[in-house]
Amino acid sequence: MAIKHNQQIQKNHFHKDWQRYVRAGKKKSRRDARAKKAAAVAPRPVDKLRPVVRCPTVKYNRRVRPGRGFSLAELKAAGIPRKLAPTIGISVDPRRQNISEESLKANVERLQEYRKRLILFPRRNGKTKSGDASAEDVKAAKKGENLVKATSSVLPIVNKPVFEEVAISSVEATENAYRVLRDQRAEQRYAGARAKRAQIKADEAEAKKK
Repeated sequence: MAIKHNQQIQKNHFHKDWQRYVRAGKKKSRRDARAKKAAAVAPRPVDKLRPVVRCPTVKYNRRVRPGRGFSLAELKAAGIPRKLAPTIGISVDPRRQNISEESLKANVERLQEYRKRLILFPRRNGKTKSGDASAEDVKAAKKGENLVKATSSVLPIVNKPVFEEVAISSVEATENAYRVLRDQRAEQRYAGARAKRAQIKADEAEAKKK
């Protein structure tokens, strides 16, 4: 039977036992899993270093966010081999390309700052290689003095304001901002016509003198 006018809805299955399908307590289990993972990888951080990239589209391109990985050009400029980077907690994206010099410079500085703070343990006890941390730094890190749980907390990605603040005192209080803008708009709009009119008057005055 078709539904017409103000009749009731047919076969309205709206009273399902939804509480049977709810899994409660996941917040605590996720927190415990994060703590377990941090303890398993300690003293290493739980996340990898990620680059600063700009959001796509015109609406959001004023903001920056963490990217998938550093480009090969950024690693080369920072002096980090591409095969070494994933082993020391740096994410790599070989498909990513650098379009602007600003992003390349910012991410190279980010990599250099990371290398300064990095405490690299030797693979074997008593056998250090170039780039490995000293025995004092390793001992302090094992004690937990320099322990870092997340790289993003040490080197955060912060969005800075695009426009600088302008002091209000630089504008006179008696000045009418609306009138000033309208006058400037009129001058810009009629600049060509006024210049043409002035040129015609100058030519007529020159012709009278002759």
